[in-house]
Amino acid sequence: MDNKHIAQNRADQVQAFYDELQQLEAEQILSLESEQRAVVSRYHETLLKSLTEKFDIDTSTRQKQLSIGMKIASFIGALALAASVFFLFYQFWGYLTTPVQVTVLISAPLLSLFATYWVSQREATGYFSKLLSMLSFACFILNLVMLGQIFNVTPSDKALIAWAAYGFLLAYSFDVRLLLGMGILALAGFIAARVGSWSGMYWLSMGERPENFFLPALLTFAIPLLFNLRYYNGFAVIYRVFACLMFLIPVLVLSNWGYGSYFAGDADIIEGGYQLVGFIVSAGLIALGIRYQWTDVINTGNIFFVIFLYTKFFDWWWDIMPKYLFFLVIALSSLLLLFVYKRIRLQSQLQEIADA
Repeated sequence: MDNKHIAQNRADQVQAFYDELQQLEAEQILSLESEQRAVVSRYHETLLKSLTEKFDIDTSTRQKQLSIGMKIASFIGALALAASVFFLFYQFWGYLTTPVQVTVLISAPLLSLFATYWVSQREATGYFSKLLSMLSFACFILNLVMLGQIFNVTPSDKALIAWAAYGFLLAYSFDVRLLLGMGILALAGFIAARVGSWSGMYWLSMGERPENFFLPALLTFAIPLLFNLRYYNGFAVIYRVFACLMFLIPVLVLSNWGYGSYFAGDADIIEGGYQLVGFIVSAGLIALGIRYQWTDVINTGNIFFVIFLYTKFFDWWWDIMPKYLFFLVIALSSLLLLFVYKRIRLQSQLQEIADA
């Protein structure tokens, strides 16, 4: 976790302290003397002022809401700016000579990278540096694509390695989780393409075999287990969620489209096998998330377990049941899941109290 997020957590602790103190005073359990309250208030005012000046943190709910709006605006601005650069290139591309085209393509990501670094050293919030970093990533992708067209280079999956490397570089340098996700997808695409190539297919056809994404999913899930990411806020969550999605989405596809599997045999049997895999893996993720307190893994496992369950209900009963009875079964199964999750949650709370 970086310094800014540590500072933000400290500010949140201060606010939680006053909220709890107010509740304790209302219930007449604890009351600070005026002198003690004044000392604590002065200390916290000095602390929050110092943290705000250094890290530009949010010290109130209103400020947090405004920060969320700034993040959304930054994201939309980055996408719009990247699209603007893309269409600007194509608007005037035909009027430029080849040497000028090459010069523009090479200089665009370099200049945007320099601008990102320059802004990051002068802006505490990080919004503008993150915006520029996403622009630099878009320029880098455009660089490779357009250079390939200029020199008539055959498309290759090796470009995905370059995109992934640059995405990781920007993500870790400027704390941009969106670019971390882009880097993960590019690297997963390269691995899936290579796995598909080993089986004899053209690399752009990797999506025809969803099983190609199993290996990158497992490797992605292992990264936060093998490397310490505590200095990068939210990065471990991104790795775990993307890994779960890259594994469970192909399983979901294959559970309804057995012909896309490498396994030879009856498609119905393959689909049934992957349905079973989907239940086991999603339930295992829930258990693993509870064990290590990974809320992101628990939520992802819950979502896919319910999807697999309701998909199976549809296969079994949609054609043979009256529609009112079908949806009644769905409602009753949802209530059953609610009771199961409530029981698991209670056991988790009791375990946390015992550990404390």
